[in-house]
Amino acid sequence: MTDEDRKDLFQRADEFLGLFRRGAEFTRQLLEENERLRRRLMAVEDRQNFAAQDTDEWEKLRQELLDRIRGLETEREDVLQRIRALEEENRQFADRYVEIEEENNNLANLYVSSYQLHSTLDLSEVLKIIIEIVINLIGGEVFAVYVLDEKTRSLEPVASEGAAIRRFPRAELGSGVVGMAVESGETACGEPVPSDDFARPIVCIPLRVEERPIGAIAIFRLLAQKEGFTPLDHELFTLLAGHAATAICAAQLHGQSERKLNTIQGFIDLLTK
Repeated sequence: MTDEDRKDLFQRADEFLGLFRRGAEFTRQLLEENERLRRRLMAVEDRQNFAAQDTDEWEKLRQELLDRIRGLETEREDVLQRIRALEEENRQFADRYVEIEEENNNLANLYVSSYQLHSTLDLSEVLKIIIEIVINLIGGEVFAVYVLDEKTRSLEPVASEGAAIRRFPRAELGSGVVGMAVESGETACGEPVPSDDFARPIVCIPLRVEERPIGAIAIFRLLAQKEGFTPLDHELFTLLAGHAATAICAAQLHGQSERKLNTIQGFIDLLTK
């Protein structure tokens, strides 16, 4: 082998070693780049995992908040329903309070009126007080007070309100609405429809002292603000029937005694002259 051949061989060996070194360097760079890319990939995957975990946490928190909101809305609705129920109870209590106040006022007025009824023995005054009671406590607009004539057994109108007394016909005991109510002693009460038939009242209150018929109060029309009869009205019918009957009976007896007394006094005066 000549020197020229050796030189050429060494030159090729150097070229191969250089090429090998460049290949090794390139391989090292590739490995480094691969490691760098692997680390970046892992970082991205970690961020994705964290983001996924963070999303799950937010979704869980959002769901908890939604559940809490729904729970609060349910509680709010329950509270509103309870408030509405309490308001309804308060309204009922207020209405009942007004009714009780009205009942107390009516009973107080009836007490005062009954006291007035029994404070006089003048029949005309007694009839005026009865008319005021029927207007103010019962709400009658058109009505008449009947008194029984024991001789003829007929019921004569002796006082009236809302119409002239001559428009109210007399009634026979046991006949018609008024006569049957007085005979039975039971209040006749129908629908509160205004009636122009003065033989058929919407309510007839018989006036009796024990079993003795005295007369009746026949109502044909109520005041405009009076829509109908309440349970309190029926109690007033009973109380008024007793007090009015007693007052009329006492006034009649007083009138009869006064007339007899005047007759006896006149007879005595005649004898002593």
